[in-house]
Amino acid sequence: MIKVNNIQKSFGELEVLKGITINVAKGEVVSIVGASGAGKTTLLQILGTLDTPSYGELVISDQTVSNLSRTALANFRNKHIGFVFQFHRLLPEFTALENVMMPAWIAGVKNAEAEKRGKELLSDLGLANRGMHLPSELSGGEQQRVAVARALMNKPDVLLADEPSGNLDSENAGMLHDLFFELRDKLGLTVIIVTHNEDLAARADRTLRMADGVIVS
Repeated sequence: MIKVNNIQKSFGELEVLKGITINVAKGEVVSIVGASGAGKTTLLQILGTLDTPSYGELVISDQTVSNLSRTALANFRNKHIGFVFQFHRLLPEFTALENVMMPAWIAGVKNAEAEKRGKELLSDLGLANRGMHLPSELSGGEQQRVAVARALMNKPDVLLADEPSGNLDSENAGMLHDLFFELRDKLGLTVIIVTHNEDLAARADRTLRMADGVIVS
C-alpha cells in the first residue's frame, strides 16, 4: 500500500529525515515510536502528502505522489488518506455531523449522499444521537471519535494518526485504540500511528523506532 524509498527532509541546514525506506502492506497496522525530535511527525506528514520530501520517492496505492500537481495531490489526499490528530481539529461552528461530512463536501459529493454516510459512520462509532451537537457539547472521547468518522468519510485506503490518544484519559484512550484495530479488521484499512503510548505501539503488527531522523529498529 505504501512504498517509501530513501526519503530525506531538510529545513535549511537542519536535516530532519536522513534516508527512510519502508514498505507498508495493505491492512497492516504500523506504529512509529521514538523520542521527541526523532522525525516521527515529519515522516507522517510526508506520508500524508501534507509536506514534500527534499529527496526520495513516495508511492501510495501504486501512485507515485511526487508526480502529481498540487491540485491532483489535494484530490488524491482527500480520496485516499484519512487523518486523526492529537487535537481533534473539529470546526467549532459546525455540528458533529457537518464536521464528518466536510471531506465529502470538498470532494463534491451530493449533500444527501454525504449526510447518509455521515450518519452511518456516527452510528457505527456509537454517536448516533450526537450528530446535531456542536464539538463544545461533546466529551473529549466523543470529539475524537467524530474526528475518526471524518477521517473515514471518503473511504480512504490509509489512516494516519499522530498521537491520537495523547489528549484522552486512559479509558477513552483504550476505546480509541480498540477502534483502530476494529477498523482495520472490518474495512481492511492500512493504519500508521505515531505514538508515545507503549501499550498501543505494542499492539501494532509492527513497530518502527526512530532516532535522529532514521529508523533504528
